[in-house]
Amino acid sequence: MFQAPEYTRAVSLRLSEVLADIGVDERIVLKRRRVYLLRETMYTITGKLQDVSGSYYTLGSQSEGSTTLGLDSDSDQLYSLNFINLIQDWADWEPGMMNKLMIQDETVSPGYCLLQPLRDDAPLPFNDVRNDDVWKDRTGRILEKNTLISSVVAEVYEGGVRHGPAYTKEGKPGFKDTDTVHALPCKSWPQQARQWLDQQGQWPSDDMKRYCSNTGCFVVGVGGKGSENEELEWRISTSLAERCLMFNLNITQLRCYVLMKMILKNFIKPSFENTISSYMCKTVLFHCIANTHSNIWREENLLVCLSLCLFVLNNCLLNENCPHFIIPGNNLMKGHISHESKPYIIEILQYIINSEGKALQGILCDDLGARLQLKLSNLVTSIKSDIISGKLVRDTATFIDNTILMNCLTLIRNSSYEEAIQTLLKYSLKLVSISKNCQGLDKKACGLLATRFCTTLGFVLASLNICWHNVIRAESLTWISLGLNTDVSSGKLKLASMLYCIGDTQRAETVLRDIEGSYDLNIVEPICKCHDFIGQRLRKGFCATADNHNEEAIQYTTAFCVRFLLCEINCVPHELRYEMFRSTEEDLAFRGRYDEWMDLAVIDSLPYLYFLQYKTYNNLGRHDDKQRALSNLMRTIDREPNLGHRETALNLLGQCMEQDDRAVDALHCYLLSLNQRGRNNAAKLHICRLLSSMANAN
Repeated sequence: MFQAPEYTRAVSLRLSEVLADIGVDERIVLKRRRVYLLRETMYTITGKLQDVSGSYYTLGSQSEGSTTLGLDSDSDQLYSLNFINLIQDWADWEPGMMNKLMIQDETVSPGYCLLQPLRDDAPLPFNDVRNDDVWKDRTGRILEKNTLISSVVAEVYEGGVRHGPAYTKEGKPGFKDTDTVHALPCKSWPQQARQWLDQQGQWPSDDMKRYCSNTGCFVVGVGGKGSENEELEWRISTSLAERCLMFNLNITQLRCYVLMKMILKNFIKPSFENTISSYMCKTVLFHCIANTHSNIWREENLLVCLSLCLFVLNNCLLNENCPHFIIPGNNLMKGHISHESKPYIIEILQYIINSEGKALQGILCDDLGARLQLKLSNLVTSIKSDIISGKLVRDTATFIDNTILMNCLTLIRNSSYEEAIQTLLKYSLKLVSISKNCQGLDKKACGLLATRFCTTLGFVLASLNICWHNVIRAESLTWISLGLNTDVSSGKLKLASMLYCIGDTQRAETVLRDIEGSYDLNIVEPICKCHDFIGQRLRKGFCATADNHNEEAIQYTTAFCVRFLLCEINCVPHELRYEMFRSTEEDLAFRGRYDEWMDLAVIDSLPYLYFLQYKTYNNLGRHDDKQRALSNLMRTIDREPNLGHRETALNLLGQCMEQDDRAVDALHCYLLSLNQRGRNNAAKLHICRLLSSMANAN
């Protein structure tokens, strides 16, 4: 059995403790994976609701759990175009499908293939050049250029930046970029990787290889660097198989990978940005695990394991060859290492290997170096798990919010009652159908989405009821009740708003009192994904609660913003209805690509709670409670850092001031609102209306 020297063992144990403190432990890794697999499922399910033939996969560090707050990894997505039947065997050709044959012969680089389009009426290749996306080679074969996807995707990702096969939606300052790769799926395991399945060894196990072989592969639109067929080659991706391997690493192996990425970030990337990649580090780790005994990969040997990986990486660099783990003929380093940078990177790696862990004390990422020094001095360091858990729950909530907004509400924002009801009913019933045939996270995703669609359907029906009879039918209330508890407040606030609009002030006040009792200001976080804004630090109470729960914490720790469609207008007080008409003809030209939410009436939960209380207490003649609600509204606008619609809250406050005969204060509110959002703001309407009223009064 392998035994590390005592000094190395002591440093390894302290280093393992530091990594656990910053979130690289079994519990947080599993939390990360759950969040991103749930996101992946919701992406795909919402596509099915709209009859889109595709699947989303969230890949890379976030979904693997191989990241930290300091590494701040990007979010990687792969979108599989499932309407294409990619085959390696003629027997897999399907009539009526868009069939393409993968060609893997001596003319292509290892790890790549050519694509030959096939006829849909017979298992035969096309023999004519139909457009600029195909090419006839010397043998007369019609082959598809790898620009085929990018020419289509570039239109979808207008303003995005291409990096290899990925399109990046570049986030605003303070937000992560999102890399999306569009890929063609092949159900069968790639021919070039079949030898890997037959290799003998203790890792991966036969069961893992069997699972990997059933994941098939993808091809993505990028050719081998320097290949004479670079425009015609398509890279073969075994990303789902690699995710399986990552999910089967033990915590020491995962920590080793995280340390390698920190070394890249701290020592290599500042001067040699596009040389060694984290994917190369992952590949080196796989090779090391496959060629060593499993007993080595333990916490007390972490430093030795890291040195082993760095030594193998160093050898790869010396030979300028990092063989792909599953398709060894594919050299990942080809074209990445310049003769100028090579000796400097080798020197850095050898320095770290020979330092016996001392070099790690210079790592700034996540304060790892400083934390390690404190641990070696037997001093206590802080633990970040609650902050990470809070961010994961917040990210899940914002993803749900964005999914509902972008895949439902904005699509029906200008629909008639009939169209909106049909769409929402179709979505709800489809989710029920999908849920019956799945389990685990798939079923959980269906539930998280279905309840919200059902409640929206209920309020559309209720608005129609009010329009016709000013009475809410039982059917509407049944649909509404299905999603009232998705978060602390948003559904119940819509219910209170509806009750207020039909004059049932007493019941509205009861609902509002219940919301206020549940809305713990030390725990509940506002959630809004209508637009990107940089929120402030999460509440300690929110993070502490999130640390002990998964996505179920959303129900009692988050407050989504309240959104009303145009066909819900009869559930909206007249003061908020102005928001549906915020844009002048001139303003429309200043809207962004994702500003469809501006056609809705949207307000953060907490200010809307206090506004509705102000209105109901006014109707009930409870003056002191009315003034308390007004004070709470003013304090929230002034002090709550995470409001997504502060300008709307100021518009509501201004109208409260008007109703209290405080015209000057009202005007001040509207001007403050315009400072928050200069365009597409109903404050302009209010200023014009108020000034006209003041002029007529004189």
